[in-house]
Amino acid sequence: MIPRYSRPAMSKIWSDENMYGLWLNIEIAASQAWTNLGVVPRSDMDLIRGASFDMELYNLHFEETKHDVVSFTRSVMASLGDESRWIHHGLTSNDVKDTALSLQLLQAIDLLDKDVDDLMAVLKVRAEEFIDTPAMGRSHGIHAEPMSFGLKFALWWDEMRRHKVRLAQTREVVGVGKISGPVGTYASVPPEIEETVCIELGIEPAPVSNQIIQRDRHAQYVQTLALIAASLDKFATEIRALQRTEIREVEEPFAQPGFVTTGSSAMPHKRNPEICERICGLARLVRGHTITALDNVPLWHERDISHSSAERMILPDSSLAVDYILERFTAVIKGMRVYPERMMVNLELTRGLPFSPRVMLALVESGMARTAAYKKVQSLAMRTWDESLDFRELLRNDSEVTDAIGTKELETLFDYNHFLRYVRHTYGRLGFCVVAEPATED
Repeated sequence: MIPRYSRPAMSKIWSDENMYGLWLNIEIAASQAWTNLGVVPRSDMDLIRGASFDMELYNLHFEETKHDVVSFTRSVMASLGDESRWIHHGLTSNDVKDTALSLQLLQAIDLLDKDVDDLMAVLKVRAEEFIDTPAMGRSHGIHAEPMSFGLKFALWWDEMRRHKVRLAQTREVVGVGKISGPVGTYASVPPEIEETVCIELGIEPAPVSNQIIQRDRHAQYVQTLALIAASLDKFATEIRALQRTEIREVEEPFAQPGFVTTGSSAMPHKRNPEICERICGLARLVRGHTITALDNVPLWHERDISHSSAERMILPDSSLAVDYILERFTAVIKGMRVYPERMMVNLELTRGLPFSPRVMLALVESGMARTAAYKKVQSLAMRTWDESLDFRELLRNDSEVTDAIGTKELETLFDYNHFLRYVRHTYGRLGFCVVAEPATED
């Protein structure tokens, strides 16, 4: 059953129609390779090129044989005459199935790579849009120091760039074919057949194989998708946290085309981060598939089929899920509501405490010992927490601080733009072309 979260292009890649079409292409390519060696008469090959696959006939044969490739070849052979004897000549089932699976993985990677490009483009736009927007940075869930809100998107953009590299590396790993016979010895099909077929299909022959293409390749594919899903989980979790009522610096698109218009059946006021929660849930599913993919690597001797049933689920499912959550998260980022005024409210929530590191450093630079400077600033910060006072006022009224730093210089420390002064340096490393004017300190 195709999951509800599937999208048409990825669903088509993992459809039976596409799979059997690839099987047929491989069978025809193998016949052509035999023709090149002088085994299959060219007159027969001319007819084999017109071979076709009939799903209804396949189903009838499968009822009898319970073997997919035998049923497939019988269906194809029924579309031919005497030349049908050359179909599957010298091949074993996985010569066809594993080579076709490699092609499906390559098709899926190409689609996922496009998805990543789409997300990166949106992340870049929003990174540049909010480069000069101060927001509270948090560690342990607690206010830390102010930062550029755009830097979150820039960081995510760079993470997705690493995933593009991983997809490219995985493409090389899975992009191999195998036409080497029952246990990889080429006893029934010479290496020239494999080389010719792989050239025709645009892939490389596996340097060595047994009855299958080795499953560490497929495990890498699933692990790469799991890494992408883990990143999306991280990004979506951040949006979910920032959308909390107490914070409310961003909101998932709501009542927009493609997004929910109702948050709760009981509470009409609700606007929930439903898409981001869905992304987090599906990411867990994909990560779970990595265990199965790794378990598929060790097989008995030259091959068993303990991996086969699991692969029919985890490879399409991982591909469909990651394709879907990439598209959904791209739409979330593109349409996300951002509230800079709320970010400023949150910056002021602790009444100047984010400036404590600057004050401590200024005291050190004035000649005070670091331990003494830390204790002085910490004592005033604790009063701010415990007595709901303004940290800046406490500093202004502390003679030890004003004597060391000076009243005028102290005031220059209370500037949020200070925390944004090097953000363009980071953006430059990423190759972003920032148009907006840089932030300046008062």
